[in-house]
Parts: sequence; structure tokens; C-alpha cells
Amino acid sequence: MSCNQQAHADIERSGDIIHLLLPAAAMSATLIYEDNYKGSIQLIESVGVSRLSVEALKYSIDKTRPDGSNDDSFPSGHTADTFATATFIQQRYGWKWAIPAYIGASYVGYSRINSDQHYLEDVLAGAAIGILSAWYFTEPYQGIKITPIATGQYYGVSVNYTF
Repeated sequence: MSCNQQAHADIERSGDIIHLLLPAAAMSATLIYEDNYKGSIQLIESVGVSRLSVEALKYSIDKTRPDGSNDDSFPSGHTADTFATATFIQQRYGWKWAIPAYIGASYVGYSRINSDQHYLEDVLAGAAIGILSAWYFTEPYQGIKITPIATGQYYGVSVNYTF
């Protein structure tokens, strides 16, 4: 395997890992930090409906992958899963937590194009499906909000509870 092929394989592998870790981390957060299963259910609904939509489109649309391996190119399921998760995090917990999630989701989309599994339009469609699904199913978390505070005069933590 050439260095270039190895680099592509490494990018694909790292994208596959993020594809699994991002939803697992979001699910873990809902189970650890929330008193009920509302967030977990919303994440399952968001990713589940996104994935069902992707599979229905893959079944309906025969589009050959760039590497010619099969006709399941449109849309990207990896990208839909990770963007549904990132959008869930943003909608539920805010942008502070969502920015790293969106960076990870974007990397997954890049890895799918780089590894010749998808075209740009496949990844963009997958991202749109994931985002729309999470927008529909996710409500903001109403619980304890802990925010670090640092000014020139003092450092501290602000704790807010919404009930």
C-alpha cells in the first residue's frame, strides 16, 4: 500500500471512529447528566428517523459510489448520523458543546469524500437530513446550567437551575 493509499485509509478509519463515538458520547451525556430519559429518547428519535430516511433514499435511488463498489452512494448515512447528533447537542445543550460536535461531523463528511465512498452532494444531503431530523425532535435541556466566569477581578462559577 502506498503512502497516499495509507493516508486515505487512515482518514476513512478515523471518520468511521468519530461516526461511532459522537453518538455514543451524546447518549452517555444524556444518561449521566439528565435525571430522566427525555434527552436519550430525543437523540434516538433524531438519529433513528434520520437513518430511516437515509436508508429509504438509498433503496430508492441507485447512485454508484465514486469507488464503484455499489449503488448506495446517495445520501451519506455516516454524515446524516453525525450531523443529527451534532444538531441534537446544539439544540439540547447549546453551541458551547455543539461546536466540537459539528467539527467532528464535518470531518466525517470529509472522510467519506476523501475515501471515495461519497460525492459532495451525498454528504450535503446526509447533513441536511440529519440536521432537519434533530431540529424536529430535540427540545432544549431544562436543568442545571453551570457556567465558568472569569473577569479581571474574580473567578467563579455560575449555577442556574430552571424548573
